[in-house]
Amino acid sequence: MNDTPGRNTPGSAPSDGQDGSAIPGQSSPSETNGSAPQWSKDQPPAGQWSPPPGGPARPEAPGRAWATPPPQRGRNGYGAPPAAKPGVIPLRPLGVGEILDASVATLRRYWRTVLAVTVTVAVVTQVALVFVQRYLAAEPPELHADATPAEQLEALSAYLRASFTELAPTMLVSVAASVFTSALLTIVVSRAILGRPVTLSEAWREASPRLAQLLVLSLALPLGAGALAFVAMLPGLLLGGAGGATLAFLGGLASFVVIVWLLIRFSLASPALMLERQGIVAALKRSAKLVKGSWWRIFGITLLTQLLIMIFTMILAIPFTAIAFAVDGVGLGSAFEASWTYLIVMAVGGIISSALTYPIAAGVTVLLYVDQRIRREALDLELAKAAGTPAHSPTEH
Repeated sequence: MNDTPGRNTPGSAPSDGQDGSAIPGQSSPSETNGSAPQWSKDQPPAGQWSPPPGGPARPEAPGRAWATPPPQRGRNGYGAPPAAKPGVIPLRPLGVGEILDASVATLRRYWRTVLAVTVTVAVVTQVALVFVQRYLAAEPPELHADATPAEQLEALSAYLRASFTELAPTMLVSVAASVFTSALLTIVVSRAILGRPVTLSEAWREASPRLAQLLVLSLALPLGAGALAFVAMLPGLLLGGAGGATLAFLGGLASFVVIVWLLIRFSLASPALMLERQGIVAALKRSAKLVKGSWWRIFGITLLTQLLIMIFTMILAIPFTAIAFAVDGVGLGSAFEASWTYLIVMAVGGIISSALTYPIAAGVTVLLYVDQRIRREALDLELAKAAGTPAHSPTEH
């Protein structure tokens, strides 16, 4: 019998059989016959074996070290290659921070076009509000201690009518400003996603055909919410008394919950109307479809955005309020009539605040719409094709 290792694999352990297939812990046939193979004292080092690419890692055996190849490394670490980013967002589902950051990035990158829109609208809006507050501001009712309940009710009703007279033009101006800025900024943000420049004239040319429908949509939502609240509180108002007041409060509370649910459900109708060129009813249905299953997420992002905008507005209003009181002395004239100086200084603060917060609010709405379509309809592939980039960035080795 040949005592040489024969066709044993170089580097195998001396305890292996001649064919290199002996199982550790079992005796080989040659050991059973009493003629163990004569191995040389000088053996080559143990072989370094690697598993096939993509296969599972094998357990280490005595004398064999199995090396596992590292995963592919992308630009942002291990794992899948990062998504392409032709514009202000990566073409993949977005996080909350990415949505807010992209809104700010759009303002920073396209500031000429964005500020041309927002500053113009803010100036017109604040000038209109100054005249409304100067000439239409309602004075609180003067109630005497000996006034009868009927006189008190009449004074309160007169105050409410005067407040509505002030509120109506303010609301119309605010809605018109919101429609104009939303329409133009939706076009700007849609171009920013693809990394393409856009001028004010181009944005206006693309948005102007949809302004009338967007105005109707923007008026329908608050008017519908007001009508729903009125209907819910009407039984309590008709009943009167303590029981009627309680019933009206409960109806108003229930209507508030329903209104919030509906406003979030239809919050993506505006970008759907502008970018998909759909009608009002179709845009509302489209928004409801995109929001379905993600209501709480969209509600949370929207609420966070509004809170941040409110905090920023309040912080910015503090110095202008202090300046208004310092320049004007008292700040308010007789009979609660605001002075011109006070109103003008506060209007300047309102212009700066509105010019910076309009694009943030509009950008978040458009980016939520795009994010929902990426998650549900793989819009990122279409955006990558439109931008002329691959769906994923090339990896770095």
